[in-house]
Amino acid sequence: MSKIQVVIATRNAKKLNELKEILGEEFELLTLDSFPNAPEVIEDGTSFTENALKKATEIFEFTGITAIADDSGLEVDALDKKPGIHSARFSGENATDEQNNELLLQKLANVPEQERTAKFVCVIAVVGKNIRETFEGSIEGTILLAPFGKNGFGYDPLFFVKGHCVTFAQMPNQLKNKISHRSQALQKLFLNIERLLKLI
Repeated sequence: MSKIQVVIATRNAKKLNELKEILGEEFELLTLDSFPNAPEVIEDGTSFTENALKKATEIFEFTGITAIADDSGLEVDALDKKPGIHSARFSGENATDEQNNELLLQKLANVPEQERTAKFVCVIAVVGKNIRETFEGSIEGTILLAPFGKNGFGYDPLFFVKGHCVTFAQMPNQLKNKISHRSQALQKLFLNIERLLKLI
């Protein structure tokens, strides 16, 4: 099977490293660093799917190379699925992970432990000349009362993974990348890889 050349539509270094580790040798990866004039895509969709498709579409149209983009976030049941698509900017534009985590804990301050259920969701979009498809993954857990662990990024220190007795931030990267919402979405992409190769 020949390698698939794609552009990963992100400038988030941690997310990029995670995607590289999951994607492996089947892909020849380019990044937005190779396209310094690439547009900053405004994520104004109403769902993870809309945002992922918009990012992938705009980067494909700019580069002419099949683009893979993802949109992912945390849905907390007690907060009516928020922060959701606004996860990265929950506490404002250019918010840090620490600021977002602090706001999440504040909003859940009076919520009992058994009602702090949540899930991470990821939608991967692949857009090229003959392809426009999405693949979704999710993983369930609960939000802890305080952060634990130093690995990962975003809400990982607060997300206690169902069935694993640790947060994402306490997990070795190798394990996280086998079970994460992003990994699940990419695994669905892999199940379609031979068909996709004919379209790219």
